[in-house]
Parts: sequence; C-alpha cells; structure tokens
Amino acid sequence: MSLCCASNFITLHSPKHQRLPFSFSSDSSRFIKLFRVSSTPYALPSWPRKSYDPIKFSRERLNLSASLTPSQAVEATPSTYRTKNPKDVNVLVVGSTGYIGKFVVNELVKRGFNVIAIARERSGIRGSNDKDATLAQLRGANVCFSDVTNLDALDESLNSLGVSFDVVVSCLASRNGGVKDSWKIDYEATKNSLLAGRKLGASHFVLLSAICVQKPLLEFQRAKLKFEAELMKEAEEDAGFTYSIVRPTAFFKSLGGQVELVKDGKPYVMFGDGKLCACKPMSEQDLASFIVDCVLSEDKINKILPIGGPGKALTPLEQGEMLFKLLGKEPKFLKVPIGIMDFAIGVLDFLVKIFPSLEDAAEFGKIGRYYAAESMLLLDPETGEYSAEKTPSYGNDTLEEFFARVLREGMAGQELGEQTIF
Repeated sequence: MSLCCASNFITLHSPKHQRLPFSFSSDSSRFIKLFRVSSTPYALPSWPRKSYDPIKFSRERLNLSASLTPSQAVEATPSTYRTKNPKDVNVLVVGSTGYIGKFVVNELVKRGFNVIAIARERSGIRGSNDKDATLAQLRGANVCFSDVTNLDALDESLNSLGVSFDVVVSCLASRNGGVKDSWKIDYEATKNSLLAGRKLGASHFVLLSAICVQKPLLEFQRAKLKFEAELMKEAEEDAGFTYSIVRPTAFFKSLGGQVELVKDGKPYVMFGDGKLCACKPMSEQDLASFIVDCVLSEDKINKILPIGGPGKALTPLEQGEMLFKLLGKEPKFLKVPIGIMDFAIGVLDFLVKIFPSLEDAAEFGKIGRYYAAESMLLLDPETGEYSAEKTPSYGNDTLEEFFARVLREGMAGQELGEQTIF
C-alpha cells in the first residue's frame, strides 16, 4: 500500500473491492424503484478521554506543503467544540459523494465549517466520477481519497493529514441493499468512520440512518440498527461523547422514477389500491440542512430524530394524482396485486437454497415488497401503527415542486443507479 500526495488532495492506493450487480428486466415490472436507504462485530476500545487543538484549514483545498505534524493533545472536555465559531470546527464527512452526502458537504461549507470529505478514487454511480470531478463536486471542502471499508487505510490517510476532528458526519449507505454490501457499508464502514474519528478527537457523531429501521425485516436495516446500538452504547460509557441519529422518510428521487414514463403516456403503476402505504417525502437540500443543524444544536444531542418533509403524508395514489394534475391529463393507473411480489419472493427464497449466489436477488425482492407496503412514517409504539401526525416535518421543498421540475428538466442528477432493482 502506498500513499501518493498531490498538490491538492491525498490519494491512498488500496485494492478496490468488486461488486456483482444483479438486475432484472421485465416490461411488466419496469416501474419498481426503491427509496434510498439507505458482519463481524467489533468492540469499541476504551478511548483515552482527550481532545485536540484543531488545526485551522483554509476553505481552499489542503495545501500538503504545510506541516503534517499532529497537534498536541490537551486535557479538555470534548463537547466544548459547540462553543466555537463554525470556522474553528473540523468536521469529517464520510459518504461525501453519495446522493445526500454531497449536499451535506455543500451545506457545511456554506455555513463556514472546516470540512474534510472522504471520497473513493472513483465515485458516483458505477464509479462514473474521477478525482477531478469529485474535487469539483465537493468544492470548498478538503477532499481526502481513501477507503472507508479498510480501517487501516482510513487511519493511515487521516493520520497523514496531521489534524484533529470535532465531529464525524456519516452519510454512508449500501449501494444496492444486498446482504454482504449492507453489512460491509451500513455497519462495518460506518463503524470504521467512528473508530477513526474517535482516535483523532471526535466528540460528536451524526449518523444518517433511515426511518424504516423501526420495523427491521431487511439486512440493511439490521446492519444499521446494530451500528446505532453500538453508537448509543459508546455515548452511555463516555459522558464527553454524543451522537445524533437522523432517520429520514422517503427522498424525492425515489418517487420520481415514473414521472417521465407518465409524461410519455404510460399509466402510473401502484400496488393494490395505491393506499397501502404513505410517506412525507423530503428533498436532499432540506435533509442536508437538518443534518448540519445536528452538528451544533444541543437539543439534538443523544437523540433518535425521525424527520420528514413539509405537508401531509402522501400515498402512491395521491402522488399519481398530483403528477397527472401537473400534466393536465386524465389519471390512468395500473393497479398491481401485491401478491405478485409475494410469489416472486417465494420462488427466489426457494432458489437460494439451491443457488446461494441468488441471495442478493432474493433480498432485492424483499426490499421492493417492503417499500410497496410499509409506510415511511413514524411507527407509534403505543398503537403499533404508522402515524403521519407524529412524524416531524422540516424544510420547505415539496414533492409537487420536484415533480414539476422533473417534467421540465428530466431526472438528470436524480438517477437511482444501483438502487434500480427492476
């Protein structure tokens, strides 16, 4: 393994992991899109309870000709960073090039924080962005190219920067929801970011999770919950460490897959009567703003924070009606029995016993079934039912505005990539 330095970024050479995408092709199922979701257990070591004098970054990219000597440790209460001016707060962001991560980085930069963004050498959908594209996308942040799935590599690249961190923000999420990828990213890589950040002084961790972990039936949900539990345990054992767990509802892009199809005259496809589930969709910018609020807001410390967008909860039927209204067309729906998915899942579960390589295909079917029937709303522990009224709202962007924009401009920048299951 070698560390290569350039004038404005760090590159860590390490073996690239491979992925085996699994795709389905069927005219009758072209409509199914997933919401973005977003192992060997590790025991958190007992960290020395120290913090560090932060080294101030320029808002420009890191100049590696400067000294890389780490700042000396001083005994202090880690949480005192909240009294600082944002320009003096060092924030490490992992998952920085993802759908939400890039908006979080831009919002942090906008608010004046010193941002260190971890990125892969090839980022974006199917590795479509090279280093230059990533640097342009994360302009204003200090970009460090490394591998969050390899703790030794991550430690090495962060230590070489010679700086300490106040906060870690994780926007990591499995790229496809597959069984192994879920544990590799939603648990192991996220845990690596906590371990690496804690070693360099981080006293607060903001986690982008998902509201659907309330009812864990899928591997990525179980992986997220395992990390959430360990994060909360760390805060219980160290009064100087805090967390904020953000559990958002559906994202706009996960509901936009049918816009252009309906515009072209196709019917709007939904399961059952279109009322099996509902959500309070949220824009990427509003969610990024809420996540950045968690960096300094004391009222969000050591809390699980379910959050949705503004307005009422919408069923698939209501989303379709909204789209046809914007187009000025008579509504035309195709109602698909949910039992079709149950049959497909049953077949895949049987085949997995014979062909283990179909494990992810079976999991994808379960993910599609979950989002077709389960609401992305707060699950009321008292009633066991989803509650739109108890799901907090935040922001100003509406799904109707998003649909109107997609009708005008298309889905550029909103591609689902590997989250397209069928």
